Amino acid sequence: MPAVSKGDGMRGLAVFISDIRNCKSKEAEIKRINKELANIRSKFKGDKALDGYSKKKYVCKLLFIFLLGHDIDFGHMEAVNLLSSNKYTEKQIGYLFISVLVNSNSDLISLINNAIKNDLSSRNPTFMNLALHCIANVGSREMAEAFAAEVPRILVAGDTMDSVKQSAALCLLRLNRTSPDLVLMGEWTARVVHLLNDQHLGVVTAATSLITTLAQKSPEDFKTSVSLAVARLSRIVSSASTDLQDYTYYFVAAPWLSVKLLRLLQCYPPPEDGAIRGRLTECLETILNKAQEPPKSKKVQHSNAKNAVLFEAISLIIHHDSEPTLLVRACNQLGQFLQHRETNLRYLALESMCTLASSEFSHEAVKTHIETVINALKSERDVSVRQRAVDLLYAMCDRSNAKQIVAEMLSYLETADYSIREEIVLKVAILAEKYAVDYTWYVDTILNLIRFAGDYVSDEVWYRVIQIVINRDEVQGYAAKTVFEALQAPACHENLVKVGGYILGEFGNLIAGDSRSSPLVQFDLLHSKFHLCSVPTRALLLSAYIKFINLFPEVKGTIQEVLRSDSQLRNADVELQQRAVEYLRLSSIASTDILATVLEEMPPFPERESSILAKLKRKKGPGNLHPDLDENRKERSANGGTVAASPTPSTDLLGLGSTITTQNSAPPASKGTSLLVDVFSENIAAFPVETPVAVGPVADENFSREGGFINPKIPDMRCLPLAPFPSRFVCKNNGVLYENQLLQIGLKSEFRQNLGRMYVFFGNKTSTQFMNFGWPFTVPYCAFFLTVSLQLNVHAKPADPTVDGGAQLQQILNIECMSDFVDAPVLNIQFRYGGTLQNVAVKLPITLNKFFQPTEMTSQDFFQRWKQLGAPQQEVQKIFKAKHSMDTEVTKAKIMGFGAALLDGVDPNPSNFVGAGVIHTKTTQVGCLLRLEPNTHAQMYRLTLRTSRDTVSQRLCDLLSEQF
Repeated sequence: MPAVSKGDGMRGLAVFISDIRNCKSKEAEIKRINKELANIRSKFKGDKALDGYSKKKYVCKLLFIFLLGHDIDFGHMEAVNLLSSNKYTEKQIGYLFISVLVNSNSDLISLINNAIKNDLSSRNPTFMNLALHCIANVGSREMAEAFAAEVPRILVAGDTMDSVKQSAALCLLRLNRTSPDLVLMGEWTARVVHLLNDQHLGVVTAATSLITTLAQKSPEDFKTSVSLAVARLSRIVSSASTDLQDYTYYFVAAPWLSVKLLRLLQCYPPPEDGAIRGRLTECLETILNKAQEPPKSKKVQHSNAKNAVLFEAISLIIHHDSEPTLLVRACNQLGQFLQHRETNLRYLALESMCTLASSEFSHEAVKTHIETVINALKSERDVSVRQRAVDLLYAMCDRSNAKQIVAEMLSYLETADYSIREEIVLKVAILAEKYAVDYTWYVDTILNLIRFAGDYVSDEVWYRVIQIVINRDEVQGYAAKTVFEALQAPACHENLVKVGGYILGEFGNLIAGDSRSSPLVQFDLLHSKFHLCSVPTRALLLSAYIKFINLFPEVKGTIQEVLRSDSQLRNADVELQQRAVEYLRLSSIASTDILATVLEEMPPFPERESSILAKLKRKKGPGNLHPDLDENRKERSANGGTVAASPTPSTDLLGLGSTITTQNSAPPASKGTSLLVDVFSENIAAFPVETPVAVGPVADENFSREGGFINPKIPDMRCLPLAPFPSRFVCKNNGVLYENQLLQIGLKSEFRQNLGRMYVFFGNKTSTQFMNFGWPFTVPYCAFFLTVSLQLNVHAKPADPTVDGGAQLQQILNIECMSDFVDAPVLNIQFRYGGTLQNVAVKLPITLNKFFQPTEMTSQDFFQRWKQLGAPQQEVQKIFKAKHSMDTEVTKAKIMGFGAALLDGVDPNPSNFVGAGVIHTKTTQVGCLLRLEPNTHAQMYRLTLRTSRDTVSQRLCDLLSEQF
């Protein structure tokens, strides 16, 4: 940048600024400013032409006045004239004035654009930088239309100086953010990606920011950047701080570039190429190793830079969720930060561990830090850190530690900050329901919740406990006894009175045999709270009284006297008055049979989404679109790696029959189902009559040459880049399937025999509404179009065609496996964003092993069946190199996640793994036996599968071998 000459000091500007500072009052300041504005206006309108220096000085004064908060309505043309100057300082002030004061609707935009074009074509690097900075600062659509094609050309030109390339990359990034539909890289894509190999690290840093944003919008176009980013990151992390002296910050080599490269890699799944994947793993291991080294400086800047790279590396490890060793190491590293003296580090560690808790590989490692997290909850002074501790306890909770975590949350609730009490209440209620070991514990927990934080217990919480008590016969007597005892306290929260009134009105007869809780005692206890309650609670109590008349005829006279009193019949509230009149009349004229019919016990509630969970989702807001952890994986973790052989008492809190349970779980009780169905369903029946997305045979002309189904009324979407589902979905049923800058697709699935249900969550990551979300030519309001093979029958429930900004849409798929298949269904999504049509095509993780049901066998039965399946076409064997670390526990988890029952003690070699199961289709059942033989010295596996159908053997072998 040119040096400023001595004559550029602008003494007049310095004097004016000094005068403003010396003003004793606001009035004096305004008077001085008005005087100066009049002087400048007269100079601009005068007959004498001003030289460049004078224009610059007066424009600077106008800029300073504007920054003081005063409006400026003249001088714009003079600033534009400065752009044509050949002096750097004059041109700089002109561009500065325009960047600050000229809006995108100004009539001067065309003149400004012409001046910018002249500077961009001048090949003077200083002038080009000023022009590019102005484009980026203004960032209007008009400028994007004028320069969106020119800036990429400057960026990739071979003769462009490094400083100009940096400015061009950042300018293009700004235009892409303001007008993404106008920035089309096209032919420049490959050359922009190649900038990651540039020798100048400043250019690489700017280019990485640009490519990251563009990759989020068009991941397929920039997927070649992964290998270059890994190579560049490898060179940085393996270099010494002295190798990159110009870009070393407090002994940390290029920390900003490292962070940007790690963020770029988070736009893509783990690299498929083994060499690239291995190199990336080495980089991440190196970063984790450096975190363990003693600090090279005591300065806070050193630790900040070092930890910034570390946390971004951990984010990438979590994003890939494919390397168990790295995930556990990352968890251990974060565990060390939980007791760090720096508050920000403790906060970030808790936040990252919340995400790690959702990985099947690191969930157990996260649980080892439970005592530290509980201690943080009790001792942290910063409320935001305590809130993250609550989030982490909620995320790490499973059946093995639910009682401890719920007890600690309840204990903390009494002294918790008021801003987070409601969220803690919701989480305790959800955990108590989800992991209830028995119903008495659940009822006790909710009542304690109301005692400790009654003001923060929303209606959804006490509604839910009512639903569960009504739907479970075995808990009704205990619930009635417990609320009766709780109501005897001198001061009861109104929510407790509501619960007590409802439960005693329904089930008070179950405790009426005890003289201490006789019908009259129950009524007197409830009525003693009546006058202290609000109108809605009084209305509920009146309903409880009429129920008492049906349950206990002996208290009929007492209750009728209460209903007949003036305070009820002439109550100022119309609702209470009407109830009193109607209930009194009903109790007087109705026969016993009619009363018993009208006031009979409430029937079980229908299946519905948990209102508590729905409220928590609304409270947490958009962004966290991941479905909860798979229930079986948590149970397997809690039971030391084995799948529960029989349902626990908590398998079904509501007793809502359904035809599906979670994959690999034992059959439910006769009237129960997995609570998972209730929590994640939305007023749906087990398998409702829905819109069939794919049906039986179609005419030959409707088949593509590749054999896929094409609806003749639907535009052919085979040209869309098809995003395959991550291989981890073969052994797990939930997670993020696809994500770009606009859209996030999350999944939660459950399978039983040949039936399955999949919840697809579409998250709008922008602030703009998605319009026409779906496939406009299929069934109305269908959220997408599925291309499936004829071996699968998939039904989609209709969904809303719009998705608001920051909101989430749920689509439910019911799946039926007709016969064994190979190809997964393709999900084609189409919607309008900002007027632009967006298309996304991604494979759904519906694979043959999803219909795999585990089968327990003895050693004798296994080898007898193994010999029966001895025909050559029934066996498939594959020897392959291990892609991941050969960890025994991880291997067991993957085999069980695949769907087979892991048979211990069957194989003579204890290091081998043996499994058995049955593939269920509508037409047949296929028995399957597998044997996995690891060779740790050679880092090799031999996988052998025997089934009664050769196509099933081959498909299962292909799927399972990809997991090791």
